[in-house]
Amino acid sequence: MMIGYWARSIGLILLLAFCLACQKVDSMPIATIATLPITPTQISNYTTPDFSLAHPTLAPKIVESKLEDEAQLIDIRSVNPNIVIDIRYATENNFMQRKLYRVARCVLRVSVARKLSLVQADLEKQGLGLKVYDCYRPLSVQRQMWRFLPDARYVANPTRGSRHNRGAAVDVTLVDRSGNELEMPTGYDNFTVRSHRNYRGTRLRARRNRQLLEAAMKNRGFISIRTEWWHFDAANWRKFSILDLPL
Repeated sequence: MMIGYWARSIGLILLLAFCLACQKVDSMPIATIATLPITPTQISNYTTPDFSLAHPTLAPKIVESKLEDEAQLIDIRSVNPNIVIDIRYATENNFMQRKLYRVARCVLRVSVARKLSLVQADLEKQGLGLKVYDCYRPLSVQRQMWRFLPDARYVANPTRGSRHNRGAAVDVTLVDRSGNELEMPTGYDNFTVRSHRNYRGTRLRARRNRQLLEAAMKNRGFISIRTEWWHFDAANWRKFSILDLPL
């Protein structure tokens, strides 16, 4: 009888101790009970904007076989498809009000195209991008422009050729993530003093956007000109010959 009594007593004591232990565990902070490994999800604060527009299907390169690789002409879309293309001389929306190119295509020397792609990448970090109005321009088109507007402030004399004729100049502006143009002092091909880089008779926002574009382009080695806020030359433009390959 005594053995049975002590056995039951010991059993009750063990049961009570177990219950107290469970209660203590339930009251502990979750972090002290178990720590589960958690793999953090990689979240980017910046999503590359979709700057793509509808373009005609074109071969990616125009190549002169005798040129070195860096001097060949290449379609900018094969280098950076995020750059918006709005080639005005392939439309009637230009200062001559007639179509001068058969296709809306931006081709540049390979080295120039790569630098322009770097500008695009820099701007995307700010939620911005480039829109291109003109790139390589055939010399025959340059002659037409000069006959229409023989003013060397805005149209290069074809006897010396334009940096566009060398595939070493671009006309560009800034766009937001949706492809909308940022405010600038004037529209494209506004051949007045308002388009000059030192012109201050415009809204502060427009001047700041003009300065932002210029800084981004100069950061990658492009050179601005005095009379057109949209025009930039490659620093090494002199090494390239004048071309008259049709677009």
